[in-house]
Amino acid sequence: MRTYALLLMLIALPFLAGCQAVQKGVKDITDSLDFEKARAKSNEETTLPTPEAQLKTGIAYYESGNYGQAQRALQGSLNSGLASRTDQARAYKYLAFIYCVTERIPQCRQEFSNAIAADPKFTLSAAEAGHPTWGPVFRIVRGR
Repeated sequence: MRTYALLLMLIALPFLAGCQAVQKGVKDITDSLDFEKARAKSNEETTLPTPEAQLKTGIAYYESGNYGQAQRALQGSLNSGLASRTDQARAYKYLAFIYCVTERIPQCRQEFSNAIAADPKFTLSAAEAGHPTWGPVFRIVRGR
C-alpha cells in the first residue's frame, strides 16, 4: 500500500509541477492585463480635456465663486482652440465678469470687446445686462 502511494506521488509530481507552471502562466497573463489596464487609465488621465470641456469647467468654477480656477479654465479653453465663435464669446463673457467683479475694469472692457469680436451678435441676457458691476461696462463697450 505504501509502495502504491509512493508510486502515485511519483506519477502525480510532474502533473503538479505542470499545474504550478500553468498557474504561473495565468498569473503572468493576469499581471500583464493589469498593467495594460493601468497604462490605459494613465493615458486617460493624461489626455487633455477638449476646449469645450474646459469651457464648461470654467463656467462651473465661476458659478461656484472660484474665480482663479475659472479664469485658468476659461483662458485654457480659448488657448486650446474653441471652434465655435459663440463658445469663444461665452468664454470671453465669463472672463469679463471675473475681471469686473474683481475690480479690474480695463481687463473687463477688453474681454467684452473680445466677445463682440468673436461673435458680432453677442449680447448679454436682460439679467446680465442689468448687473450693477458689469452691465455699465458692457453698455460702454457695446456703444463703440
